[in-house]
Amino acid sequence: MLVPFRALLEERRAKRAAAGAFTCYDVTTALGVVRAAEQRAAPVVLLVSEASFRAPESRLLVPALLAVAERADVAACVQIDHVRDPGLIASALAAGVGAVLADGSGLPLDENAALVRRAVAAAPQGVGIEAELGRIQGGEDVAAAVAAGAFTDPAEAAAFAELTGADCLAVSIGNVHGTYAATPRLDWERLERIRERVGDLPLSLHGASGLPPADVRRAISLGICKVNVNTEIRRRYLSELSASLPAVLPGLRLLELELAVIAAVADAVAELLDLLGPSLSH
Repeated sequence: MLVPFRALLEERRAKRAAAGAFTCYDVTTALGVVRAAEQRAAPVVLLVSEASFRAPESRLLVPALLAVAERADVAACVQIDHVRDPGLIASALAAGVGAVLADGSGLPLDENAALVRRAVAAAPQGVGIEAELGRIQGGEDVAAAVAAGAFTDPAEAAAFAELTGADCLAVSIGNVHGTYAATPRLDWERLERIRERVGDLPLSLHGASGLPPADVRRAISLGICKVNVNTEIRRRYLSELSASLPAVLPGLRLLELELAVIAAVADAVAELLDLLGPSLSH
């Protein structure tokens, strides 16, 4: 069932858990995500990447994912991820999604705040706006992010939250998108100070695929209530596709292949949901 973004996050935080947010490149991925969520009675966020949303087929993909989320037997929300272009943010809101990440993290602080503030003002009631403060790198050495001053500043986070009215804040504390070039070392003290300064604003952690389970659990204990996962889902999807294709190709058994991929994605998502905290039934 479709539920408001902020309500979904608040429910997870109240249980000292986190919502899993999984990038869905097609309906097959979404079916795997929802299967696992229903098995665990856990809420989920179906993410659509900016690249997917820019593609012409998004006019069909987004409604399809919304239909999957609406008919799921668990709380679900569809979110467009990491959008910087104001026009694309407007298109995302017009598409009827439940949330948008208005990502101005690569902009100067005042321009980032202005981008998020405009998105919040334009969002229909119940539609959530996530923001990103600090720069979450993409597959780079974390040391480079530190050197560039890309970590979230707790004092800036407090002012940013008050100024923008965002529903969720993605933080940079040593996490990266994609593959970690070295063993990740998250800045726990920074996360604690951010949590103290922003009050009730939900926090999200991106780049969870390469993090040790203990780090994910510790992040949740310190206030993270949404965890984004992409790389691990793609890895399982493509691994299953590669393994199953030789057997199904002679008979062109496409349905068998699709069901195998759905099951593989569901297994990956189930492992992550178990890590993120209690189900709604607990």
